[in-house]
Amino acid sequence: MPQLKDILYKVSLTSVSGDMETEVTTLAFDSRKVEVGSVFVAVTGTQVNGHDYIEQAIAQGAVAIVCEELPRTTIDDIAIIQVKNSAQALGFMASNYYGNPSQKLKLVGVTGTNGKTTCVTLLYHLFRDLGYNTGLLSTVDNKINDEVIPATHTTPDAITINRMLAKMVAKGCTHCFMESSSHAIVQHRIAGLSYAGAVFTNLSHEHLDYHKTFDEYIKAKKLLFDGLPSTAFALTNSDDKRGMVMLQNTKASKHKYALKSMAEFKARIISNTLQGLELDLANQNVWFRLIGDFNAYNLLAVFGTAVLLEEDPEEVLRVLSTVNSAPGRFEQVLTETDITAIVDYAHTPDALENVLLTIKEFRTGNEKVITVVGCGGNRDAEKRPIMAKIACALSDKVILTSDNPRFEEPMEIIKEMQTGVTPSNYKKTLVIEDRKEAIKTASALAEPSDIILVAGKGHETYQEIKGERTPFDDRAILKEMLNLIHKQN
Repeated sequence: MPQLKDILYKVSLTSVSGDMETEVTTLAFDSRKVEVGSVFVAVTGTQVNGHDYIEQAIAQGAVAIVCEELPRTTIDDIAIIQVKNSAQALGFMASNYYGNPSQKLKLVGVTGTNGKTTCVTLLYHLFRDLGYNTGLLSTVDNKINDEVIPATHTTPDAITINRMLAKMVAKGCTHCFMESSSHAIVQHRIAGLSYAGAVFTNLSHEHLDYHKTFDEYIKAKKLLFDGLPSTAFALTNSDDKRGMVMLQNTKASKHKYALKSMAEFKARIISNTLQGLELDLANQNVWFRLIGDFNAYNLLAVFGTAVLLEEDPEEVLRVLSTVNSAPGRFEQVLTETDITAIVDYAHTPDALENVLLTIKEFRTGNEKVITVVGCGGNRDAEKRPIMAKIACALSDKVILTSDNPRFEEPMEIIKEMQTGVTPSNYKKTLVIEDRKEAIKTASALAEPSDIILVAGKGHETYQEIKGERTPFDDRAILKEMLNLIHKQN
């Protein structure tokens, strides 16, 4: 078992009292998980202050407390370590406790508003197919080689990240690809990690419920790049107007990818159909299974990352052309009808616009586009009218419905979305609060050759209402409704 002094390596200490050679059994920032021999790290969270649970942690057997505010009374036989930032300290302590696993493989973080899940999923499959033992930390799944561990957050807490990385190292993984969300970055969940590289996809309106201003959101993403060592690479989308900002203060080697501007990794779209993308990339014409301009950027980011990880460009393109996208990302639902059914995770204005513009490219002009869309509760409310406005502008019929209302009233969310619907679009807009009924209605309205887009939940297999998650899969329900109506007709 490690000693307390060992797991405090690189932690910025304000004051120390007690035995630093105490042996540590576990780390915990949730007092309910404290056991005899634990170090309890009192983290000030968005909803709970860990300092309120110090006495409970001690009662359950904690041998040391790491905190920002010292307890009012001294406790015999308990080491008390005061730090400036407990969350940051937890990141370094977790890395030390698990033997700094991020130093023993090549860890690549991907950040941005859209495309994170697609990029890390493509990278995972690419490197598995190239013959590597590979790990994945994503919104959809966490994986250690072919072992699947369900994901609960886009980026897990620091203890979970390091525990997972340690398991990856034990299983012989040489690479890990991880989504690095803005929440995780500012909450120091990635503190103490050693990155081989970081990738920036794009930035658009999202998470302002948390970051408050767009400037703070940009700074959150940029922190990932600011913390990279000189041995790492920083790869950014130079077509995004915030792309070059990410490279301003990084010590890492700087690289760019683009479709429009000058870049080290550049491609040109030759064809874009419902069957896939053909790109002129690295002096080759290559066909990929992914669809849409936005996926051309994702493919470029993945290709650039692989080359920067010293893989052979031709072999990367050969394997990448066989890889499928992440679940719930422009996923076509196959049915017994002639209707094109698409489910996408698009839950930001930019993502929704990208998907609808991609659909627009495939239209011959005769088919209708029917969009089912909602907005999540207890999240950035400013995007709600924007989402509805975009849906109306690029669809023939729009059904506003519930997404994951969480602790908000679904109809109140929908009413906020409706403020983005202009009078000229009233007739094309329906409001159906029940999501299943909304999908059923879209299926009934669709005729052969029409296109249905169900946006917002993508891969998710639940709906979250009043703190409870009930089973709900857009893909399964859309397929069920279209096949049912097909049989009735």
